[in-house]
Amino acid sequence: MDISELYKHFVESTGISTDTRSLQEGNLYVALSGENFDGNTFVSKAFEKGATHALISDPAQALNEKTTLIKDTLKTLQKLAAYHRSQLGLPIISLTGSNGKTTTKELFNAVLSKKYKTVATQGNLNNHIGVPLTLLRMTKNTEVGIVEMGANHLKEIELLCSIAKPDFGYITNFGKAHLEGFGSEEGVIKGKSELYDHLRKNNAMVFLNTDDAKQTKQAKGIYAFTFGKEKNNDVIVLDSTAQPFAEITTENDKISSQLIGSYNISNISAAVAVGSYFKVPMNDIKEAIASYVPGNNRSQLLKKGKAAIILDAYNANPTSMEAALANFQNLKTSHKILFLGDMFELGTTATQEHKNITEIALSTQAEL
Repeated sequence: MDISELYKHFVESTGISTDTRSLQEGNLYVALSGENFDGNTFVSKAFEKGATHALISDPAQALNEKTTLIKDTLKTLQKLAAYHRSQLGLPIISLTGSNGKTTTKELFNAVLSKKYKTVATQGNLNNHIGVPLTLLRMTKNTEVGIVEMGANHLKEIELLCSIAKPDFGYITNFGKAHLEGFGSEEGVIKGKSELYDHLRKNNAMVFLNTDDAKQTKQAKGIYAFTFGKEKNNDVIVLDSTAQPFAEITTENDKISSQLIGSYNISNISAAVAVGSYFKVPMNDIKEAIASYVPGNNRSQLLKKGKAAIILDAYNANPTSMEAALANFQNLKTSHKILFLGDMFELGTTATQEHKNITEIALSTQAEL
């Protein structure tokens, strides 16, 4: 069946579902399959809960005229999302990076939703399934889309860009994340820079942190809206601090947050830059950032009796761990205790990277 014909089923539905546990009446059900599950086995359940149509890959589940048999339901989902994106005609911002992308995405959404009707990636649903589902939640009423992109192998960001076709992009940083899949830090840079390749090829725009030399180098040849300490930036960051909450000072304003850690300074700065470009009033930008409360074990401050607990425990890697240690060392308080956990997906470098972090932690202790 042609994708435009399948699209009619989507338009007539109340949205996409790939999980019958959360399926709503009127949804179009897409039966995805993986190593440990087969969505085809839940087609009957989908119709019981009110699905209007089902895309399946198992002939045995072709129950009635409301089922469409296709070879690969995942690829069809991606094609459907790309087709839908082409019908929307709205600006889409995509962001990726080794660390901080989910927090930054939430800040972008908080700022832009002050002026626009936005749809953003929910949680960290940022992969080859999550990106299509994010796009398919956008409607004709959506004014700005914000799409987070995650990857642990080369060519994944390239695929996601081919689906989302972003008009704007931002890379938070390059770090030692998912080394098992990327092979090396150079592999990380190459993989994440696939977003830059898309922007460059399509005459799109990048939000660029000029304080990050690696980003500046990789983003050459792309029209940029810049932020950082340099005097010729579009948004000039004059000063910053994190004691314990991150805040920045621009030429005319001080922007405060409820985000723990100096590593969130660039995330806040990027959100100010995005808001400035999209003409969100500065008072609204400040309010959006100040009122954003982090969750999901990211940059959270918890209180337990007289103790203040910094909880930043989501999917650590060597780069994020070093940043956390540096922030811990700089916190001005008389009593500090540090708890560190494992770092995953480091492949053959795992032992050495854990040794490196141990040495940094011990040297940090000696300096306290």
